[in-house]
Amino acid sequence: MNPTLTQMHDHRSIRAYTGEVVPKSELQAAFEAAQCAATSANVQVYSAIHVTDPDLLAKLVVISGGQEKVAQCGTFLVICGDMRRHHLLAQSADCACKENLESFLLCTVDASLFAQNLALAAESLGWGTCFIGGIRNDLAAVGAVLNLPQGVYPFFGLCIGRAAEEPWKRPRLPQQAVLFENEYPSDESLLELMSSYDDDMAGYYEKRGATGRRWIGQMEQFFTTPRRTGDRSFYESQGASLE
Repeated sequence: MNPTLTQMHDHRSIRAYTGEVVPKSELQAAFEAAQCAATSANVQVYSAIHVTDPDLLAKLVVISGGQEKVAQCGTFLVICGDMRRHHLLAQSADCACKENLESFLLCTVDASLFAQNLALAAESLGWGTCFIGGIRNDLAAVGAVLNLPQGVYPFFGLCIGRAAEEPWKRPRLPQQAVLFENEYPSDESLLELMSSYDDDMAGYYEKRGATGRRWIGQMEQFFTTPRRTGDRSFYESQGASLE
């Protein structure tokens, strides 16, 4: 493998950190590389808020469900979809800036591509990373903590810092379960592939001391009830349209 592929294969989600802060020069270098991510029509509808205030970090720890790494990682960012700039341009030009489901999807895709680039860039510089979906536990509280204006949609957090652990590499679904040729596969073949993956994950969990834990059982539980049902109302209150 070439160095880029090796770096991508080396990814682990880091949940324990030394607390070392990423130097400003390295964060800027990673950020600049992250901005090279693809963006539809060059709209660039994303932004990141670097949270450094200890009081704000403490509040985000609570919002995220007590994930102390949010405050302890060294460098924490909130990744957002961002239509604010485009609304300001429209106001200046006295023209409309109408949002719909497509514009919200653009925000989601752009922010995700940027964030993945940012994580990869940071990891290439020797830092560990972990995405934090827990900020969506209470988006209204996040909006208040960060004083977010209309048109800005927080999606997830990103911890960056020096790793204080070396976690096992977590297996992924076999490629045949996610890469298809010409048509979608049969349900039977997918179920067979997931069963095989379930066995791989059982071995991974056992190495971590969680004997008896199964991936399929987790997935059956994960979508039993809708999750974070307040997301839509918050995003719409920020100006998003999902129509």
